Amino acid sequence: MSDAWQWLALIGLGAFHGVNPAMGWLFAVALGLQEGRRGAVVKALPPIALGHALSVLVVVISFTMVQLVTAPDLLKPAMVTVLIGLGGYRLLRGYRHRVRVGMRTGFAGLTLWSFLMASAHGAGLMILPLLLGMLAPAQLMALSLCGPGAEMTSTIAALGSAAAGLAVVLVHMAAMLVVIAIVGLVVFETVGLGILRRGWVNFDLVWAGALIGTGIGLLLLG
Repeated sequence: MSDAWQWLALIGLGAFHGVNPAMGWLFAVALGLQEGRRGAVVKALPPIALGHALSVLVVVISFTMVQLVTAPDLLKPAMVTVLIGLGGYRLLRGYRHRVRVGMRTGFAGLTLWSFLMASAHGAGLMILPLLLGMLAPAQLMALSLCGPGAEMTSTIAALGSAAAGLAVVLVHMAAMLVVIAIVGLVVFETVGLGILRRGWVNFDLVWAGALIGTGIGLLLLG
């Protein structure tokens, strides 16, 4: 996959997370309706996006650390196992959202809630196949900046990985923030939460299927 398609896929993944009500816009709309003002919806969006980004960042940091000390031929099988395993677990057990915060929660509470929800869904795991293709070129770029004859060291490799990982998190967060802002404000201004009684897409089921599908696709592309 080319670099352009990798970044487009990353943006698309952020947009999908933004559309998923479990990732935050539903909570933001509920807060807005409770207070009766659009400002409450807007105010809730940054901490929700930040908490999601922090969850993804934890996955990115963990992966880059593992990637530096693990044989390359072991990374893909491990990634496939994690993706299919989590997707299968979610299909069998379903999502039981036990994370609760009060409707009067502040910035820190919303950030923590979003972080825990994103982590419970394995939001950052879908980024791993993209990272697998992004980190190696980033490491080579960091090496080239050190001048001719420089040897690949763990420090140089970590520099390239950190830069690519941070870019991934920021792009993903930006895409999600734009989408949850659009969806949240449209729902608040037009249909309200009554839409939940007229029609509903089980995004949890779609997400579980996406995890499994990504794992199988990564396996087949071998």
